[in-house]
Amino acid sequence: MSKPRVLITRRIPDSGIRLLKIKCEVEVNPQDRPLTREELLLGVHDRDGVLCMLTDKIDAEVLDAAGPRAKIFANYAVGFDNLDIAAATQRGVLLSNTPDVLTDATADMAWSLLCAVARRVLEGDRYTRAGKFTGWKPLELLGLEITGKTIGIIGAGRIGQAFGQRACGFKPRLLYTANRPKPDFEAQTGASFADRETLLREADFVSLHLPLTPETRHYIGARELNLMKETAILINTSRGPVVDEKALVKALREKRIWGAGLDVYEQEPELEPGLSALENVVITPHLGSATIETRDNMGIVAADNILAALAGEMPPNCLNPEAAKAKN
Repeated sequence: MSKPRVLITRRIPDSGIRLLKIKCEVEVNPQDRPLTREELLLGVHDRDGVLCMLTDKIDAEVLDAAGPRAKIFANYAVGFDNLDIAAATQRGVLLSNTPDVLTDATADMAWSLLCAVARRVLEGDRYTRAGKFTGWKPLELLGLEITGKTIGIIGAGRIGQAFGQRACGFKPRLLYTANRPKPDFEAQTGASFADRETLLREADFVSLHLPLTPETRHYIGARELNLMKETAILINTSRGPVVDEKALVKALREKRIWGAGLDVYEQEPELEPGLSALENVVITPHLGSATIETRDNMGIVAADNILAALAGEMPPNCLNPEAAKAKN
């Protein structure tokens, strides 16, 4: 009996690949780049499972190209805005993601960006490398104090709450927005539930932890940026289109806010013109989950989801369990 056929659309850490190879015939994209649309449509054909990236748009066309053998598309990400859940469910194809394993790494990254922007770390690094540091000066590269400030969390899911827990060491006033109040989170951290406008007006630092949906696209635009303090910092480690990048560049250029730390971009990997020239923004190449341990665990979780589906079981992190009924 032949083994199930699995495609991995981009190289991942070896542990996930090894796990799949025990029971499956595995093909991995040999190029260190996303598959083109044409390559993706061809590559998914006649596969039992596909381990896909957040850069792969899995829609009706791709699902149809995969054909009737397809049982699961396992996303190597916690977000799933690249997956057409309705189309997959209609065709009886299961979808999964990798929650939990990247919570801590992404929360750490958000704090790394906040500290780097507030204390002008990258500016200082460039200044020193350029040989401009000639000794300590009282007024050189002054940044913002973090301890005791008001910190706003927009989106208090797993990652937002982990960010808030880390904030406690800075003795902040903590505000958050969410679909509903989170009593356990409030009891843990002393956080207070607030509406978006109140949070933006009062927070010194705002960190975004929203999924990308039609409702959250451009959640932060010109109006919202104008509500923020001139000394405020905006951090985004969620999804790029949550922020209107054109409006953000304008606000940063005009110094309507102090600065921003971005790990994701509206037209990723392209940047809004003018963004990279600004000194008051720290930009990183989507490193939120980029620790050795986290990326390793993401591959294992994705592989476990695939193996469960191929065994006729419900994947641990299934996004559309109702698809199982459609398949039957």
